[in-house]
Amino acid sequence: MGRAAKGGRSKRIRKGDNVIVLTGRDKGKRGSVLKAIPKEGRLIVQGVNMVKRHTRQTQTQTGGIVEKEAPIHVSNVALLDPASDKPTRVGFRRLEDGRKVRYAKASGELID
Repeated sequence: MGRAAKGGRSKRIRKGDNVIVLTGRDKGKRGSVLKAIPKEGRLIVQGVNMVKRHTRQTQTQTGGIVEKEAPIHVSNVALLDPASDKPTRVGFRRLEDGRKVRYAKASGELID
């Protein structure tokens, strides 16, 4: 298995990041990352790629048709630049104190 098959670039976008969808039926939608699945290279984004699931009733949950977010591939989203609120690529940089941080390539602003 190569690096891409294991989702090599998915660590650039993490839980809690604000992203915009670049392709697909939800193109242009913005949302926050609820969950990152790095091994598969997928993300679950709030309000994006909504699917309907027919669920059986359990002791804690009522049955019926439940609408929830399905995973979307990390290549179909872009991080929103904290400075300009536009899509940007993510780079890594080492600070003087030795920490490795992410930065927005468009504006150069630090993300974390």
